[in-house]
Amino acid sequence: MTELLTERSARIAAARKLTRRAGRDAAGLFLAEGRQAVAEALADPAGVREVFATEAAATAHADLLAAARVPVRLVTDKAAAGLSETVTPQGLVAVCALRDVPAGTLTTAPPRLAVALAELADPGNAGTVLRTADACGAGAVVFGAGSADPYGGKAVRSSAGSLFHLDVVRGAPLGTLLPELRAAGVTVLAADGGGEVELPALVTGGRLAGPVLWLFGNEARGVPSELAELADARVRIPMRGRAESLNLAAAAAICLYSTQLAQG
Repeated sequence: MTELLTERSARIAAARKLTRRAGRDAAGLFLAEGRQAVAEALADPAGVREVFATEAAATAHADLLAAARVPVRLVTDKAAAGLSETVTPQGLVAVCALRDVPAGTLTTAPPRLAVALAELADPGNAGTVLRTADACGAGAVVFGAGSADPYGGKAVRSSAGSLFHLDVVRGAPLGTLLPELRAAGVTVLAADGGGEVELPALVTGGRLAGPVLWLFGNEARGVPSELAELADARVRIPMRGRAESLNLAAAAAICLYSTQLAQG
């Protein structure tokens, strides 16, 4: 860590392209910022190319970086700021390989619990769902075509490292994948405020034993009707108060946690 890289460095210029989806897809790489994300990334060093750290960050996280089995490069504060999408950059960034797996892996070996997202727009919600899915023991999260990129800066931060614990499928054609999953023995459930089945009935009826895939939709429009029709059931969360609805992240947490309890 002797050479101090600036924002004009070729390495920094290449890494800066990863702040855009097109750049990430072209390079097959993404950025993970902050100690939690970098620590989780380094737990599987085969997926990390290098780490950039400001002098202050290198001092603050000396224990983490000393154990790193990938190159660690010192950068200026300005260079680090160019790799961050936050107002106050943390000065610690790992360059990681995309973690996509083929959609077919879910049909050949379905996890007991998985999540699919249809046209989810907000990257913060994408990261929160990843984190919640991880906490509830899910094995995979599927980002259907038109959904936010889980490798964007906000999504990676919101996942709090959980992105590195799950299989990720991107751009999946859900209209094709959902029937294939059902044929493979997966129960597909669409979260829908107007659903015909209440969540507690699924719990008591033993329908969450698994494998189960929960389908969540767009924050404003919900699950597209053509996809909801492909599910085994449209499920609503009963609400006793006067709230008009639950936001997507809260609904996902309730559905996934209920499934975790049902599956033991």
